[in-house]
Amino acid sequence: MTQTPASDSTGPAAGSNKEIRVNAFAMATPVHHSPGLWRHPEDRSLDYTTLGYWTDLARMLEDGGFDALFVADSMASNDVYGGSYHAALKVGAQIPKLDPIVAVSAMARVTRHLGFGITSNALYEPPYPFARRMSTLDHLTKGRIGWNIVTGHTSSGSRAVGEKALTPHDARYDIADEYLDAVYALWEGSWDDDAAVRDRANRVFADPAKVRPIVHRGQHFQVEAIHLSEPSPQRTPVLFQAGASTRGRAFAARHAECIFVSGPTPNVIAPVVADTRARAAALGRDPKEIMFFSMATTIVGATEEEAREKLESYRRFLNPEAALILFSGWTGIDFSKHDLDAPIRFDDRSQGLVSALEAFSIADPNRVWTVRELAEHNAIGGRGPVFIGSAAQVADQIEAWVEATDVDGLNLSYAVTPGGYADFGALVVPELRRRGRFKADYAAGTLREKLYGPGRSRLPQSHPAAAFRPAAAPVAAARAAV
Repeated sequence: MTQTPASDSTGPAAGSNKEIRVNAFAMATPVHHSPGLWRHPEDRSLDYTTLGYWTDLARMLEDGGFDALFVADSMASNDVYGGSYHAALKVGAQIPKLDPIVAVSAMARVTRHLGFGITSNALYEPPYPFARRMSTLDHLTKGRIGWNIVTGHTSSGSRAVGEKALTPHDARYDIADEYLDAVYALWEGSWDDDAAVRDRANRVFADPAKVRPIVHRGQHFQVEAIHLSEPSPQRTPVLFQAGASTRGRAFAARHAECIFVSGPTPNVIAPVVADTRARAAALGRDPKEIMFFSMATTIVGATEEEAREKLESYRRFLNPEAALILFSGWTGIDFSKHDLDAPIRFDDRSQGLVSALEAFSIADPNRVWTVRELAEHNAIGGRGPVFIGSAAQVADQIEAWVEATDVDGLNLSYAVTPGGYADFGALVVPELRRRGRFKADYAAGTLREKLYGPGRSRLPQSHPAAAFRPAAAPVAAARAAV
């Protein structure tokens, strides 16, 4: 666990005063990124199977001013460590896990502003039913839906959906590019904005002349149908993505509006942010309109002493081996076979999260990690830093991190849930507001408008999805026929 030193607050850090955004980072599983802490008496992780846990969490996050609840997911059974899922299942290390989409409607019902970033794999479900599901959620939440686009990274997940082997890393992004073209066409090109006229007097619900079928004949996906949903508030959900590998950055530069990055030091994060922004600019996009969210965890108290007492309480429940079980699943490397004091070496492979391994091997040339150090670092909060101290001290550390990395905010992990989020909302958010670094209140409108401003419920013309809108239908048809 990398701890960022506490500091005496003297006000905002030097440099940009941009607003700092914050998402809660969660997963519908007993253990997300703090293995062992589910045993802590203040932790409610084991309530993940109850609807009340999620609705209570949603209310708490909105009360605390969080921008969104970002829910991770995968089809992996976490069977790398020791060559079996037994070790992961024994400690609940991201197995079992529930479908992240199902609770969204209930959480939206008890909130007005909180966004929902939902993870779904672009390789494991046909684009047609997925596009309808996201449009449905966008309607029911009044435009508060985002999609975290993933491409899979485990052999167990591939086998679970009937594939013989995991598709090589870069090829997965090639397939995802085509998947995005198919869903863009459905969301943006099938219905005109005014197609659903709802004309009671003339008994006309929709004008058929303003609804057109999408014909996508690609290498990997075939679609020939009208979109089954009328246009939702955002049409295309806010697009999140987490790829930090070279191919992942190229994909993110083309598609993503919000990018999730993770790493233990600014030396790991800053180059990824800078390179991805440059790639986006080369594609004609405004690089400053891409928002980067860095994984981090906060342990905050009314005083630094109280925060340190919390940390010591959490330490009594840590499980470093479970952290290695998680990291083995992410990277495809069985760390049960590695000496704890051996340095971590980069191993280029098609299985696993390449960026996760890079972050602890080659991404920071000034830092050599041993397996033991990796386990200790990842034992609380995962692959990002842990900010510890009073509200002012934690705010200092967050500001310094944002300035050093050029990220726009945090995907906030936790030591214990929901207490970690509650402490952040009650203590750190007021301090950031005092410094002018956090929104005073939620903006009106959709999730995209809350992030980018009024009138921005739709993706801008510089985004590739715009090519599939009705005015560009001939271009879309030619592209789909390739």
